[in-house]
Amino acid sequence: MRRCNQSRYFKLWVLLLTLMVSSYSAQASLFDKLGGSDGPLDVDDAYHFSAVESSPGIYRLSWDIEDDYYLYRDKIKVKPSEKVEVVGSTYSDSEEKDDPLFGKVQVYYKQANVDLQLKSLQPGAVDETLKIEYQGCWDGGICYPPVTKEIVVKQVPATLISVVESAPTGSDNSSLSLTDQRQFINALSSGNLLLTLGLFFVAGLALSLTPCVFPMVPILAGVIAGQKGCTSKRAFWLSVVYVLAMSVTYTVAGIIAGLFGENLQAAFQNPWIISSFSLLFVVFSGAMFGFYQFEMPVSVQNRLNRMSRSQQGGDLAGVAMMGFLSALIVGPCVAAPLAGALIFIGQTGDPLLGGSALFVLSLGMGLPLILIGTTAGKLMPKAGAWMNTVKAIFGVVMLLMAVWMLDRIVPATVTMVLLGVILVVSAIYLRALDSLSDSAHGLQRLGKGVGILLLIYGGSLLVGAAGGNQSVVYPLKGVIGSGTAGAATQQLPTFTKVTSYNALEPLLAASKKQNRPVLLDFYADWCVSCKELEFYTFADKAVQQQMDRFTLVKVDVTANDQAAKDLYKRYKIVGPPALVFYDQGGALLNEKMLVGVPTPQEFVNHLKKIDS
Repeated sequence: MRRCNQSRYFKLWVLLLTLMVSSYSAQASLFDKLGGSDGPLDVDDAYHFSAVESSPGIYRLSWDIEDDYYLYRDKIKVKPSEKVEVVGSTYSDSEEKDDPLFGKVQVYYKQANVDLQLKSLQPGAVDETLKIEYQGCWDGGICYPPVTKEIVVKQVPATLISVVESAPTGSDNSSLSLTDQRQFINALSSGNLLLTLGLFFVAGLALSLTPCVFPMVPILAGVIAGQKGCTSKRAFWLSVVYVLAMSVTYTVAGIIAGLFGENLQAAFQNPWIISSFSLLFVVFSGAMFGFYQFEMPVSVQNRLNRMSRSQQGGDLAGVAMMGFLSALIVGPCVAAPLAGALIFIGQTGDPLLGGSALFVLSLGMGLPLILIGTTAGKLMPKAGAWMNTVKAIFGVVMLLMAVWMLDRIVPATVTMVLLGVILVVSAIYLRALDSLSDSAHGLQRLGKGVGILLLIYGGSLLVGAAGGNQSVVYPLKGVIGSGTAGAATQQLPTFTKVTSYNALEPLLAASKKQNRPVLLDFYADWCVSCKELEFYTFADKAVQQQMDRFTLVKVDVTANDQAAKDLYKRYKIVGPPALVFYDQGGALLNEKMLVGVPTPQEFVNHLKKIDS
């Protein structure tokens, strides 16, 4: 009887123990699902990811985030694809968090949305699998490793549709992170021809204020100054011919670059061609000084007369040739609208629309030249000493243009010496060292004042060159008031220079290993805007603070050889200046590429969006 009772008690204890264990296991499982102290949720339970297509090429990425979890905004990335590129992205509003791992960062709680605008890299609509990467943390003190999800995008179009009409509800179209060249591609793809051409004309007017167009002003004015008895009407037609020749050249060169990937402007930046064009300016200056005159051979004049052409026709042909050469040699600048048109031509194979945009862009660039040329003809003295004085001034300007051209292929010290000599000699001719009599009139006194200024600046250039400085803007910086010569150049960020992808690849691998983003600066000695980018944007202190986070690489494409062309093709670059970025994980950020010269503040804001 006692053994039976003991057996019954034993079975009862086993049953109670089993019930306790089962109850504890159920509670622990429930506690884990609620994110209790036993550990965080599984990453897929903490972040519920989805991707929804709202219209062709427009997708919304969404994350429903559990309580006590957050998602890093800058860790949301779309991996590069061979068939599809991201041309625009809109992020929902985030909030700032003082993160123990990354410091002050932008994060999402509860909900995160990213709207993507996609475009096919191949003709026609395509299907593709995109990889989406993101990373988040639990407030309990644990961070997840980066997560990669795959989404299948269907029938992504090869041309962009209107973002304003097709973006998902609730997206902020004003915050689309499209670079300027992408916006011009969108404009070309919109289908509104008049609006597109008007946009490119306005862009051309804006480009007329850049250093790319400034050198064309003295060329055109010098051509007009060299004409005999040039009336306002005559000056107008000379200016129109010059601008039309320049516009046609830009258009043809642009279409060739877009269709075949051959940059004619870059090809014309050969040292021999630049030297010849510089010598041509010297020859022009000699004619301005009256050392000789340009006249067509009598046999040619007679032939023109027999063909019912006048000497005026010959002059117009010469002006057209100057417009042609100016477009190819003087102003080889790549700006956002130009790059946008060339990329559009290359991707769609539509030279008619792209060429029309380039032609209108060039007309916008040339309109101020027509106004300046016409005004120069109206104000030009008719005869006498005034004409000789004006022509002598343009002679000096032509010499300065020759030096400006040579600056692309000679050391900066040589440029400083040549400029210094020209300015000092000009100052002497303006009687900067002569004493003025009491009866001297106002223009003589003004001339002497200008001569003194030229003498001071020219002398500073010579002293700076002798002291080892290489800055035309700050010739005495580092020579006077400092024991280190050339200190001006030390204020710019330090780049590692490469000329081929083989030299670039190890730098990219090392930066990825160090978890550092990369900035590639496509540069050429003959690129005017590249130097503007250096001394205007890169010299800014706020810009340099942001650039300290990056591995800085200067991709030198001065030679325009096969290695340079391969780099153009790999990165879809039209020409310098262009800024290309890699993120910390070594992924190429195609949608972040910048073309042209951004202002310091614009560049700071752009850099903050890259792995900040």
